Amino acid sequence: MRFFRKLGLALAALAVPAVAQAPNQLQPKLPLVPTHQVATPQSVPVTPGGPASLSKADVDAWLDGYMPYAMATGEIPGAVVVVVKDGQVLTKRGFGYSDRKTHKPVDPDMTMFRPGSISKLFTWTAVMQQVQAGKLDLDRDINDYLDFKIPPAFGKPVTLRNLMTHTAGFEETLKYLITANPKIVKPLGPTLSRAVPVRIFAPGEVPAYSNYGASLAGYIVQRVSGEKFEDYVQHHIMVPLGMTRSTFQQPLPPALKDGLSQAYEPGSDAPKPFEIIPLSPAGALSATGADMAKFMIAHLADGGPLLNPETAHQMYAPANAPVPGLPGMALGFYHEDRNGQIIIAHGGDTNYFHSDLHLYLKSNVGLFLSFNSPGKEGAAHVLRTRLFDDFTDRYFPQTPVNLPTVATAKEHGAAIAGHYVSSRGAQTDWLKFIGVVSETKVTLNPDNTITVSDFTDPAHNPRKWREVGPWQWQDVNGTARLHAIVKDGKVTAFLNSDLPQILLFMPASASTNAGWIMPALYLSLGVSLLMAIGWPIVALIRRSYGYKPALSGRALQLHRAARITAWLFLLIAAGWVMIVSSVSSNLEAFNGGMDLPMRLLQLLTLVATVGTALSCWNAYVAFKAADRRWWKYGWAGLFALSGLFLVWLAFTMKLMTFSLNY
Repeated sequence: MRFFRKLGLALAALAVPAVAQAPNQLQPKLPLVPTHQVATPQSVPVTPGGPASLSKADVDAWLDGYMPYAMATGEIPGAVVVVVKDGQVLTKRGFGYSDRKTHKPVDPDMTMFRPGSISKLFTWTAVMQQVQAGKLDLDRDINDYLDFKIPPAFGKPVTLRNLMTHTAGFEETLKYLITANPKIVKPLGPTLSRAVPVRIFAPGEVPAYSNYGASLAGYIVQRVSGEKFEDYVQHHIMVPLGMTRSTFQQPLPPALKDGLSQAYEPGSDAPKPFEIIPLSPAGALSATGADMAKFMIAHLADGGPLLNPETAHQMYAPANAPVPGLPGMALGFYHEDRNGQIIIAHGGDTNYFHSDLHLYLKSNVGLFLSFNSPGKEGAAHVLRTRLFDDFTDRYFPQTPVNLPTVATAKEHGAAIAGHYVSSRGAQTDWLKFIGVVSETKVTLNPDNTITVSDFTDPAHNPRKWREVGPWQWQDVNGTARLHAIVKDGKVTAFLNSDLPQILLFMPASASTNAGWIMPALYLSLGVSLLMAIGWPIVALIRRSYGYKPALSGRALQLHRAARITAWLFLLIAAGWVMIVSSVSSNLEAFNGGMDLPMRLLQLLTLVATVGTALSCWNAYVAFKAADRRWWKYGWAGLFALSGLFLVWLAFTMKLMTFSLNY
């Protein structure tokens, strides 16, 4: 199960704007690095009696005591960190190498990184420019702007406001998300119309982060402006800001190609190919740290030359907060307010680059950071978390409030306990099963605190949460909060303050609850394994003793059909493990490479379905047999039940589908 769980966490995170402080469910690929592997800034203490001075000298000294050791122990080749304040660059720092082989250092002015989903901020800015120009209406049906149709669902149209708050209701899709093969990439319009994701929630009701939705917004900008999306961003955002070493073009234009940082897998010195994002408005940006400083400065100046103040304020204001009491979503930006600061932000991840952007609106301060590798055991994600948390606490400190535990802790802890699925998931394809095996489990502890399986500290220890208000919990060892949505005394969703409101954790239904499905799966496969290996073993024993079984005719044929079916189930299970392993280690497999194996497995599943029917018949014949030995018909019946469960699981988890879009 650990293998499938890791894959589930990996798939959930691809190109996600994982907040620097996101839990494992949103962290790409690997578990967090233990605490002893990441340095903390011990060398530059906070100024006694108040916050440290937010000056270039202090920030540089702090980073010098923070970054080099953390990157070395985390095996992160290169990084860039930029801080802006009051309309100026406070500091811009490159750390490590953009090319390990040549020892080429990271230069914040020249070295380009891939900020992943931070690209969406450019897309949302472009949308707001067109809203400001009167060409787009945030609350109009987006079908009015498209040359293909988003199919009707739930009796409500999808609007740009829905897209910008990730409440359009689209299910998650991963096919053709990232590739290194430019031959499979189509123009933006055909890419979006190739396969429209199913809408699994009514618009405006449930946040479910969507790369597809953001790309729709970019395509709408392209349609109403008459310019290709990447050209529009170049002409209306990058040129006005003087972002001369940034682009959405894929592959990079020749003039910029040599400036791109190499990308690295953990433990490897071999650079990886350029990652192409077919849904380009969702994550195709390449930019230097210095250029990202210009983008931050513009937004901190009420939109600067990009937006007028009224439009900018509309963009930054909270627009959706399904979980009351936690920072909400703005239009495109998400809020991560803390320490008395209003902070809007976005994060971004490709396979290899991992980045964050934070804007402290009240203080006119911006922080951007990017790494060119996930590092050893996901060290870059720990470092992202620590940098943001410690930067905020260092320069904007606030004394935490220690609230008492409320009397309802045990009652409400028992009510929230159970299995939960992320709203950012799939319901109509095989990724549904990955979501089930990577479910989040909430447990009530003997001391009336709760633990959430995906919320752990960097050393993988579960974080405990105690109730400090009605349906509100606080991290026992920190200030993070967890709030639940309750209806008629039942928890319908929860989220913690470490995550933006781009998804919810929702109770797993009976048909998707891993609490019983996974034990039943293991038991069923175990029965199939015993049935499969027992067949030749028993045959050899009988042959050695010269024993001839009494079975013949139809009874013998049914007996053999049941054993063949057992082998089929094992073959199908092994095939899915191989597919999962392939896409986990090579995302190109998502781009059609697994289609034929999936079709073969689906064909085998159809044969196994017929075999299961024959196995049920075999159990009936064994029960009706003259000798009626209980172990014979009991075992036959147990295998028939196991087969029925496995067939039900295959169809319920959407392993059997007509479409191979996922």
